[in-house]
Amino acid sequence: MYIIKKLTWVLLLLPFYTAAQQKQVLSLDTILYRIDKNNLLLQSYGLKAESYKHTAKAATAWMAPMIGVGTFMTPYPGQELMDDRDKGSIMVQLEQDIPNLSKLNANKRYIESKGKAENETRGITLNEYKTQAKRLYFGWLVAAQKIEVLKQNEKIMQTMKKIEEIRYPFNQSKLGSVYKTTAKLEENRNMIRMQEGDIAKSKAWLNSLMNQPGNADIAIDTNYQPKFVQANAIDTGSLAMARNDIKKMDYNIQSMQLNIEAMKKQSKPDFKLRFDHMSPLTKMMPKAFSVMGMVSIPIAPWSSKMYKSEVKGMEYEVQAMGKEKAAMLQETQGMLYGMQFEIQSMQKRIDAMETKIIPTLQKSLDVNFLNYRENKMELPEVIDSWEALTMMQTSVLDEKLKLYLMIADYEKELYR
Repeated sequence: MYIIKKLTWVLLLLPFYTAAQQKQVLSLDTILYRIDKNNLLLQSYGLKAESYKHTAKAATAWMAPMIGVGTFMTPYPGQELMDDRDKGSIMVQLEQDIPNLSKLNANKRYIESKGKAENETRGITLNEYKTQAKRLYFGWLVAAQKIEVLKQNEKIMQTMKKIEEIRYPFNQSKLGSVYKTTAKLEENRNMIRMQEGDIAKSKAWLNSLMNQPGNADIAIDTNYQPKFVQANAIDTGSLAMARNDIKKMDYNIQSMQLNIEAMKKQSKPDFKLRFDHMSPLTKMMPKAFSVMGMVSIPIAPWSSKMYKSEVKGMEYEVQAMGKEKAAMLQETQGMLYGMQFEIQSMQKRIDAMETKIIPTLQKSLDVNFLNYRENKMELPEVIDSWEALTMMQTSVLDEKLKLYLMIADYEKELYR
């Protein structure tokens, strides 16, 4: 009875155990989402942007009041006093700087604007990481397809090796032919090992981008087919709305303009209030006080040239940034048009290789292999056909990888 219960529990838990042992298959969209949410460097940009908000609040704070206690008009020891009134007083002094509120608010707006540029920096880094993830994903995808091709072609070579081993005792083949098929099989397996190494590297890098242990066991959707989606319009206006680096430049220009406004506010005066209280050391003198208000004169020529020169310099810098932005948009527009034509040309070449060249080579191998089995053709001729087909199939996959990487770079430039 105990054994029956134990077997029942094992059978009930077996599906869960099997599910736990399966690799986690991740689509490209899932990987990109996890990078966006979990990457540590991307999280740091949000914290930096938040820090600017608090720094901006600090910019409106006043200086702390100053208080002092000492003596006022107190004679040095040993001096002869003509009257008790000459003993001096105990003095309490209170001083407070009163900044110009328009200056503080202008500086606050300038600091707050830096947070927006920091958020766009996050977008730029995220786009870089997404492109890197796509390249790794596509490399893994093509490597898996190459392994499938190599394993399929390996079966043909194994068949030829068996045929040679059977024919050799009857003097219908040479011992060198057996060795040659063995060498070709090992060469094919080495190519498979190389692709497996590329997959392991891509897996580790993708895990690190998702903030997972590098040895986490994941798998990709090998049925995924990257597609080229051409942008509807590549005018400079559309690019300016889509690209994070252009948005960041816009925010930097806005930030610089706010800094100019803050610098112009330096022409506004600041204030200071001082209160002095004197308590005489003798009862013959009354208690006294002094109240003084002070104002700065920033329009004085020897002080105004500082902020006036800085404003002029920043205005030229804003103009330079505007020119740089226009140049970037123009360059990107030409680059994207060029990439579109190159991708379309690559697609046509791959289509010709898949629909015309590979089927022809496959038929040639099939015919030669049939003749070989009927002992009408020598092994080297069949190996040549086998190598030609294998090389063409791997070449097509290499071209596909180039195409996929071009698509990734195209999307990167479109949304940088």
